[in-house]
Amino acid sequence: MSKKLAAEFFGTFWLVFGGCGSAVLAAGFPQLGIAFAGVALAFGLTVLTMAYAVGGISGGHFNPAVSLGLAIGGRFPFSQLIPYWIVQVLGGIAAAAILYTIATAKPDFVVGGFASNGYGELSPGHYGLPAAFLIEVTLTAGFIVVILGATARTAPSGFGPLAIGLALTLIHLISIPVTNTSVNPARSTAAALFAQTAALGQLWLFWVAPLIGAVVGAAIWKLLLEKDGA
Repeated sequence: MSKKLAAEFFGTFWLVFGGCGSAVLAAGFPQLGIAFAGVALAFGLTVLTMAYAVGGISGGHFNPAVSLGLAIGGRFPFSQLIPYWIVQVLGGIAAAAILYTIATAKPDFVVGGFASNGYGELSPGHYGLPAAFLIEVTLTAGFIVVILGATARTAPSGFGPLAIGLALTLIHLISIPVTNTSVNPARSTAAALFAQTAALGQLWLFWVAPLIGAVVGAAIWKLLLEKDGA
């Protein structure tokens, strides 16, 4: 169990440091040109690389919503859910703390939103609460379906992490303008703690919506898509 928790801690650390780091450190440099597409790809690459690196140890969740979806989907024991959630959040916070230390070493760096998630004035496109809630539920549900399908016994062997990483890239390409993309409460918590905005006050949505989405996605898979023995 200790190795599983260590793998989840480091995997979530990598996700937040790589994904949020690309937004905080690289996206602000016009000459690099990564913009939304680059940040989306960075998030996808963090999950893809860590799923291959430590997925065989912990299952490669790196996300409380994924852990919940896998538990409902029958792929993960509910008894391990809270320990996974704790280390995922701690891994994200550790990454955000190091990222904050690096970023603020630049004299003219403005912390601002620090890659946090939000709605209304904190949404990149100024989308309101209903739109933010709906897109986070929908995309998290879709993400869970992809994960359960790509890791089923009937799926092609060895390609699960690739499908999951590309799915997360696609999710970011869709929703960065709406919420700056969460689908991951640990990632949202980590960024909100260091943001110099009202992100903490909106953090509840980025726990509630992804967890609801995880339930919906797991239900869709179990009731409509799963084959016997898959």
